[in-house]
Amino acid sequence: MHIKNLHFLKHIELPELTECEWEYPCPSLPAVEDELLRQISISSLVAKIKPGDRIAVTAGSRGIARIDTILAVICKEVIRLGAHPFIISAMGSHGGATEEGQREILNGYKITPERIGAPVVCATTVVEIGRTPDGMPVFFDEEALKADGLIVVNRIKSHTSFQSATESGILKMLAVGLGKDRGARHIHQLGTRGLKQGIPQAARIIMDTVPVLLGIGIIENARGSIAVIEALEPEQIEAAEERLLKQAKALMPVIPFNNVDVLIVTEMGKNISGTGMDTTVIGRRLISGEPEPSCPRISRIAVLDLSPGSYGNATGLGLADIITRQLYDKIDFAKTWLNIISSTFIERAKIPITMPTDKTAMQLALMTCWVAQPCTARVVLIKNTGSLGRFYISKPLAAEARQVAHLHCAERFVPPAFTIQHTLENYF
Repeated sequence: MHIKNLHFLKHIELPELTECEWEYPCPSLPAVEDELLRQISISSLVAKIKPGDRIAVTAGSRGIARIDTILAVICKEVIRLGAHPFIISAMGSHGGATEEGQREILNGYKITPERIGAPVVCATTVVEIGRTPDGMPVFFDEEALKADGLIVVNRIKSHTSFQSATESGILKMLAVGLGKDRGARHIHQLGTRGLKQGIPQAARIIMDTVPVLLGIGIIENARGSIAVIEALEPEQIEAAEERLLKQAKALMPVIPFNNVDVLIVTEMGKNISGTGMDTTVIGRRLISGEPEPSCPRISRIAVLDLSPGSYGNATGLGLADIITRQLYDKIDFAKTWLNIISSTFIERAKIPITMPTDKTAMQLALMTCWVAQPCTARVVLIKNTGSLGRFYISKPLAAEARQVAHLHCAERFVPPAFTIQHTLENYF
């Protein structure tokens, strides 16, 4: 259902904005391939691989920096050791839990046989390999189970649904990614308890059962480039992941204001965050019983579009207050609902108020953000929650912005620019 009579927005003027550049501390690796090869060379991988072995290397559904290069380097090294690598999709219920959907996601990241130099297997069949102390069944990808060894590759970062010693990383890739749809559903059926306790419990069973050879942990900086890459021995993975998570959280991008009246997000998507928008960045989790982040406190969030890399998966849609018809029309509800149902956090599936254009979505956000005069609203415009090196703010945030270290804002404020169809001009 879409509102047709928009006369009530006629007098809502959008505040002027200015561009900000944030030189957020971003340590990065100057030569990722060299460091990866060095890490592999000092690991036990050479001693573990025998000529002729079939070695599975995981590839997930997230847009990790230079992931195609990382996987290509690993596979080349495995081949050099006389073994036969293959990529195995490890993305739980993503891609509609189908081989075709998961291959489409990997193709989007250039994870193809031609680019990687190894076959790419997207299987969905799993087998039960054990049960956790709580009695939860542990499922594992059947094709990966046939391999002589497994190298698990993943970014280590905060999870969008809970906080714990380990959150999103190697353990999650083992338990949820390689558990496919059934594994993901069983873990999520216990809510955040299943995530906090079930993931490490299931991962321990997997590592006791499956020949995990190595974990490759990746940390990205606030600009989305690689800051750290480490080869982790199986017995070190859990402790190392806890250490690396602390590093990752210190480097993650944030919105540098505690109170925002309106946040305008030009795009959300699964390739940006598991919930479309990073819950730590926007200060919302929307999970019953789980505390919300203390900041930032944002009154209204308007999202204008769905990223192409989402392939229609709009998981996390309910975190927004307002969306556009443009975004709504791109939603693949089968993929979205399957993903959200698997997570069990169905609050996030609720469809926000849908406005016909970018301009009317922004006007409605201003009208309902509990500010007496829209021109006094504290407004932030970002590309997405993974790209916060450059953004735009309204005048009421200017004084606070001047107090933020390494944040440089232009002096001139100008009204937002729109096309003739009332679509926001490309600010990014």
